[in-house]
Amino acid sequence: MKLVTAILQPEKFQDIRQALEEFGIKGMTVSEAQGYGQQGGHVEVYRGKEYQVNLLPKVRLEILTDDSQALDMVDLIIATANTGSAGDGKIWVTTVDEAIRVRTGERGEAAL
Repeated sequence: MKLVTAILQPEKFQDIRQALEEFGIKGMTVSEAQGYGQQGGHVEVYRGKEYQVNLLPKVRLEILTDDSQALDMVDLIIATANTGSAGDGKIWVTTVDEAIRVRTGERGEAAL
């Protein structure tokens, strides 16, 4: 099993979610996050005064999947999230030793 974690632009999330649902993904965990990468933040002007914004809004997406779907899912996220600009995001894949569905006690891939 693999855990695919992606940090993405918030405005791309609905497109990514739709693409993943069409791919066959039935569940995901989504949380709001803040951070920065190579783009390093930006300057905003509020009431004539400039403010440095160092932490930008992001969406953290986590999906637990079987090994056979992980790389295809990553490719789909990349294709949907890519704008060609700094700040498009990061994706990483982690090996998961065990997953357990709390309601039924199912373990392993049966818990997905």
